Amino acid sequence: MSPAAGYLLRRLVGGLCLLVAASSCAYLLCAAVLDPRGNYQAMSPPPPPEAVARMLAENNLDPGAPLAERYLVWASGAVTGDLGRTWDGREVSEELVLRAGASLRLLAAGAVAGAVGGVAAGAWAGARGGRWDTAAAAGAALLVSVPPIVVALVLQALAIALNQAAGGVLLPAVGEPDAEAPPGERAAHMILPTLALALPLAAVFSRYQRALMAEEAGSDYVRTARAKGLRRGTALRRHALRSCLVPTAAYFAYTTAALFTGAVFAEKVFGRHGAGEMLIDAIEAGDANAAAAVCVFGALCVTVAGFAADAVRAALDPRVRA
Repeated sequence: MSPAAGYLLRRLVGGLCLLVAASSCAYLLCAAVLDPRGNYQAMSPPPPPEAVARMLAENNLDPGAPLAERYLVWASGAVTGDLGRTWDGREVSEELVLRAGASLRLLAAGAVAGAVGGVAAGAWAGARGGRWDTAAAAGAALLVSVPPIVVALVLQALAIALNQAAGGVLLPAVGEPDAEAPPGERAAHMILPTLALALPLAAVFSRYQRALMAEEAGSDYVRTARAKGLRRGTALRRHALRSCLVPTAAYFAYTTAALFTGAVFAEKVFGRHGAGEMLIDAIEAGDANAAAAVCVFGALCVTVAGFAADAVRAALDPRVRA
């Protein structure tokens, strides 16, 4: 086995162990604090207490049952892909599968746009320095300090104002089209939620990449490359940027959890029926099974993103392949 393959195998095993630990903690926390009994009491007429107790027990949602016992029931099903049932008897796995596609499309688009845009802006600002560097740092600091939900609401308000000024819908500000809608319409509905995710992520990557690029721009190997006849921009792209991308790739894995949190707010603001909306609805309903399922989905996304970052590092960093 090559050193790179061994490195990736170790990282994969470690990621799977973290996935199991994170999923277990998510379920235990949800089961300990969420109580779905209020949903039955809000029915008209409300079912008798005996019926409520029976339905809670059948769905493994009875807050009175021992937490360890409920966890073992949930974990034994989760191993086979059965994440339990919601408080009203729907299969959680089926509900999550229906919603995961919308979330994955949004997460992938936001991650790519944010990472590529942030790295490009940070590398450009760090290489140029001066007032451009100051302006880029100020803009990144502003975006980092604003909560993701505020970014989404501001983008939505700007889109509504633009549509009103144009007398038509140029940028859809809420909702998502049907599955049979033309690709152009579906892409238009993706613009605002993708920006809501990409802008804060790009700000974080921009600040990180800017500092790395500014440090590498004055390194000895860049000066050597320039002494051999390369222009400054060419030397930075060929040598400094490649070195900067190695720690940036590792940093990407740590931003995935924040990206998933931002997707929860973006889906709710822009009316997209994804896993984020499912999580908020599950918490409001006190549904531990549904809330834990979305947390497992988020942990899986973080694990996959971490392994992808490790693969990029293995491809870029010669020390991993040695």
